[in-house]
Amino acid sequence: MSRILIVGANGQLGTDMMKLAEKNGVTCKGIDYPDIDITKTGSVRSVVDAEKPSIIINCAAFTAVDDCETKKEAAFKVNADGCGILAQESQRVKAKLIHISTDYVFDGTKTTPYVESDVPSPATEYGKSKLDGEMQIAQYTENYQIYRIAWLYGLYGNNFVKTIRNAALKKQGTSDGLKVVNDQYGSPTWTVDVCNQIFAAMDLGLKGVFHCTSEGSCTWYDFAKAIVDAYGINTPVNPCSTEEFPRPAPRPKFSVLENERLKKAGVNIMPHWKDAFNSYTMLEK
Repeated sequence: MSRILIVGANGQLGTDMMKLAEKNGVTCKGIDYPDIDITKTGSVRSVVDAEKPSIIINCAAFTAVDDCETKKEAAFKVNADGCGILAQESQRVKAKLIHISTDYVFDGTKTTPYVESDVPSPATEYGKSKLDGEMQIAQYTENYQIYRIAWLYGLYGNNFVKTIRNAALKKQGTSDGLKVVNDQYGSPTWTVDVCNQIFAAMDLGLKGVFHCTSEGSCTWYDFAKAIVDAYGINTPVNPCSTEEFPRPAPRPKFSVLENERLKKAGVNIMPHWKDAFNSYTMLEK
């Protein structure tokens, strides 16, 4: 039986990974900073030698996209070099490394869904650091799966669903509405679905990079409307352009990923984003 070590177990995705592992009876150990520091070989090695995992799942990352623009060194230390250390330690003990990457490895200028064979071209320091991490994993270990995810939400941590819901509740009953960009496209993806997909594919001998997002796509405005409607909040949501909300790090205009490799392997279980979001809201209520 696989013995799994989940790094970054206290984060949005890691928390659900731990809960689902326990629910499915999977032998699992969760760890997070400061009990492990993936930027230090000694820290990673001591944990790996103590836990003796056959699979390491890395959910740890520097995910503050705008902060990465000004904290480039810190971003690359965690998102790139940390992956290299995890890969080398995984290879040393012959453990499989499963890593979570991002749609930000692409610049968002394509107009059809990105597939795994598309050449990455990140436009942000966050995206560049995550791509560097992917490359270091491929360099330092032979046994790995990298899952690129996007537009993630869940019960834990901060995410778009919570931000919109809370903002809409504050403005409920007032003449003010919410302004949400209507020219950025992606696929809202529930943490639980990502976890289930990884657990379904991790023992199948698959290797390399996989896209792992919900089916279908929408704009942030469409998603915000769905959120407000799902919670019955009486606050208008108004569309606006990206230019009306300038950010330090440019957001990809088109972040739709196609789970091509999972589908070709016959193991894609990711639902349509509307069905997933309905399941999420039912669970939360």
